[in-house]
Amino acid sequence: MDLGWPARHLTRRQMLRALAATGASGLAGGAGYGYLFARHQVQVTRASLPVSGLPDNIVGLKIGLLTDLHYSQSVPAENIQAAVELLMNETPDLIVLGGDYITAFDTRFAEPVAEILAPLSAQHGVYAILGNHDDENIVPASLKAKKIQVLRDARTQISIRGEKLEIAGIRFWTRQPSQIAQVLRGASAPVLLLAHDPRRLVEAAKLGVSLLLSGHTHGGQVVLPIVDTLVTRARHFPVLSGITQQDHTTMFVSRGVGTVYLPIRLNCPPEAAILTLERMADV
Repeated sequence: MDLGWPARHLTRRQMLRALAATGASGLAGGAGYGYLFARHQVQVTRASLPVSGLPDNIVGLKIGLLTDLHYSQSVPAENIQAAVELLMNETPDLIVLGGDYITAFDTRFAEPVAEILAPLSAQHGVYAILGNHDDENIVPASLKAKKIQVLRDARTQISIRGEKLEIAGIRFWTRQPSQIAQVLRGASAPVLLLAHDPRRLVEAAKLGVSLLLSGHTHGGQVVLPIVDTLVTRARHFPVLSGITQQDHTTMFVSRGVGTVYLPIRLNCPPEAAILTLERMADV
């Protein structure tokens, strides 16, 4: 390929400098787009989740999932309000919240974010867990005040068209198989486990959990070639977003709504997830 006279006469060092400048310019442009536009463009993600041992009467159950709101000075209320509105427009049968309502334990935002979440309602209830950025007192109290049930190493049971579904929620720091087993003890299948950290897939699969819903990763937040893979491997996440399976356990990881550290999203739009349950094919 003929690059023309100027390019042919550039030294190797000059060429590398030119490419570096072009790359830096591209990164700066991408960062600007991620800050000004992409992080605000909340979208609905719809997915069908195959669930092992799902009773006929629960097939088709529609779950709405919001997670990693991170309401703070860098995450505007409008983004969270948009996610709430998008979720409610989908009329889910059940709503679950995956943690990190605030950032870095800044409880000034606890009651305001609960107020934004107040319009959430569903036939089978609204359930929440806490994330690693949430405190153990003000955030759960604020959510409970809005009739959102917070599961902290706890389990509840709901009835759907005559069939039982167990909903369990664990703290971020509840990691040992014996601790999780204690929460699940006596549960009947199927079990929906809410765990902020998707790395709990290993324990969930060992304990025979049917479905695990998580967040925490933000989908990578800034997703670039190779970097995405490196982050997944370095942090030992099964996936950064979407669906994966281990044994008979299905997991969905949401990209979440907010941001941390850098108020930027690239190739990783914020989402409100709508998850429809279907029966896993027998193997």
